[in-house]
Amino acid sequence: MTSPRITLAAWNMHAKKKFGQNFLNDPSVPELIAERAKIEESDLVVEIGPGLGALTVPLSKRASRVCAIEKDTQILPVLRSELLASGADNVEILNEDILNVSLTEMAEAHGEPIIVVGNLPYNISSQILVQMIRERRWVKKALFMFQKELAERITAPEGTRNFGRMAAMLGYCSKIRTLVRVDSSKFFPRPKVDSEVIEVTFLTDPPHVAEDEDLLFAVIKAAFGKRRKNLRNALSNSELPLSPAEAEEVLTRAGIAVNRRAESLTVEEFVQLSNALVAYLVESSNS
Repeated sequence: MTSPRITLAAWNMHAKKKFGQNFLNDPSVPELIAERAKIEESDLVVEIGPGLGALTVPLSKRASRVCAIEKDTQILPVLRSELLASGADNVEILNEDILNVSLTEMAEAHGEPIIVVGNLPYNISSQILVQMIRERRWVKKALFMFQKELAERITAPEGTRNFGRMAAMLGYCSKIRTLVRVDSSKFFPRPKVDSEVIEVTFLTDPPHVAEDEDLLFAVIKAAFGKRRKNLRNALSNSELPLSPAEAEEVLTRAGIAVNRRAESLTVEEFVQLSNALVAYLVESSNS
């Protein structure tokens, strides 16, 4: 693995902040990530933001095929050169924005669920996670590297201060664990904070089933959208079709006190709340 500082200088390039580019400069880190991912020979791995290919190469040695999705057009020649030099001939490079890519279509073409890996930019990490959740039927698992602060929010337990929208959504349909902690010194340019690699394994059958998942996620979004407000006010000041009185009625039906706040709810209670809302909306439409 060539130093990213040297590689970028040779191509007269710089890391781009708008793409959140911080390149791994210690070969032991991507090797460790690829090893702990437990990739099988038949797997298709979709890598988001391969950059200079530091993780792409060890992934390619374990998987049947790697599809590397890179939005930065200028870095593509460098990536191709690095992959060629390493002999990674089972890597397909797709110059695209991951948010415009159908993971379901890729998995269906492959014939089985895929593994998704990536060092996610802070500004679109939530959007990518939501995309994963919605397409999770075709995603065997996902391994994402986040800045430590964001990783702690995503993995926050119920009832804690950091518990938020993404933790609730992932808590509904997956099991999460921290795979690797990566010191900031392992990147170039060096970021201000350390990072963590999170493994998300999606559940075939959630322990608490929502009657309408889209509505569940809308309720979670509304509740945390104004997290300093109590639930009655948060739900009635959102995109949900609820007045304060209606929000209070639905909360009462779900057995949840109206003055509680979003972070105090468990995933099970969010499911109860969304199911109560489903019943209330049905009744309202029939009356």
